[in-house]
Amino acid sequence: MKKTFEKYSIRLILLICISGFLAFVIAGCAGRVAEDNKTGIVDKLDLRYATQFSVDYYPDGYIHIHVEDGNEYIIVPDGKEKKSFNISNVTFISKPVDDIYLAASSAMDLFLQLGCLDNIKACSTSAEDYSMQEVKDRIDNDIISYVGKYSAPDYEKVLNLGCDLSIESTMIYHSPEIKEQLEKLGIPVLVERSSYEEDPLGRLEWIRLYGIILGKEKEADQFFEEQCKAVEDLQKKLENDKKTGKSVAFFYISANGYVNVRKPGDYLSKMIEMAGGSYALENLQLDEDNALSTININWEDFYREAKDADILIYNGTIDGGVNSLDELISKNELFKNFKAVKDGNVWSTDLNMFQETSKITEVVEDFYKVINEAGEDAVYLKRCSHE
Repeated sequence: MKKTFEKYSIRLILLICISGFLAFVIAGCAGRVAEDNKTGIVDKLDLRYATQFSVDYYPDGYIHIHVEDGNEYIIVPDGKEKKSFNISNVTFISKPVDDIYLAASSAMDLFLQLGCLDNIKACSTSAEDYSMQEVKDRIDNDIISYVGKYSAPDYEKVLNLGCDLSIESTMIYHSPEIKEQLEKLGIPVLVERSSYEEDPLGRLEWIRLYGIILGKEKEADQFFEEQCKAVEDLQKKLENDKKTGKSVAFFYISANGYVNVRKPGDYLSKMIEMAGGSYALENLQLDEDNALSTININWEDFYREAKDADILIYNGTIDGGVNSLDELISKNELFKNFKAVKDGNVWSTDLNMFQETSKITEVVEDFYKVINEAGEDAVYLKRCSHE
């Protein structure tokens, strides 16, 4: 009888302990759910590759955009009042967004792919500096008004055009007074950071953010998924080909004599790897710890890292590139010692390589052609020869 009583006592104690533990777990879970509900968030955008922004959905169509530079934006539905949802230092973007001042030239192609060029009323890049014919024509015909460089826009013209949003690249941080003045004039400023993405598809995924702002979410999602599939198909195709292992250096010479290179692991160096090559500056030691995708290094470091590279690609986005080996050597006589120069394996980019943001597969294919000595058919790269 005593043993039976002890047995049931032990069971009772165990039952009480287990019940208490379960009650504690349930209470904790309920507490976390309640805490989440306090934020009011009803959904989040499921991003596949992008890391430089995030999107939260709130009731009644309000949308919160967080950009990794610390800027916060609330998209306000048409006809609704502004609500901050307890988010500090928020910038409001009221729908519909019909009149945009686009100072980030790399985003223009994404608006083109969404069929939303009509939403662009002003830009800071001249027609001759765009590679897309439809955009050039619109600027030439003043359908999209060129209002001066991003660092010195014609504020009166921007105001007269009724612009309700300015989209800037991170170059605006070199002229912070421009951003402040636009905001004083009542024009919200969105600073886009697609060039900081480490994956090329992360850079492209910014089209989904613009789709949200423009009310073109379905179109943006569909285009993005199609491009992801195209890139995946291309990777499978290239995986079956023999890898050459050729090394590629991507750079340009800055006005102050430094060499500007892509950081190891950025989206462009990954595109080179996708094409079957290797990035020649992969082992570059970086003193700067920031999110920039490029860095200025001294000539000695570049010479050490890139002298034996199989291929040199000059980034012509900033200064128009180089048209010949002689033009490259005129920048520094020591280029004569580079393996790629001796082999005649030097290439230069055109503007369209960076402006046509949606053409990831085509650019990777061009890298593949150059790496495999079939680059004469390349669209975005041109070979440099002696004059």
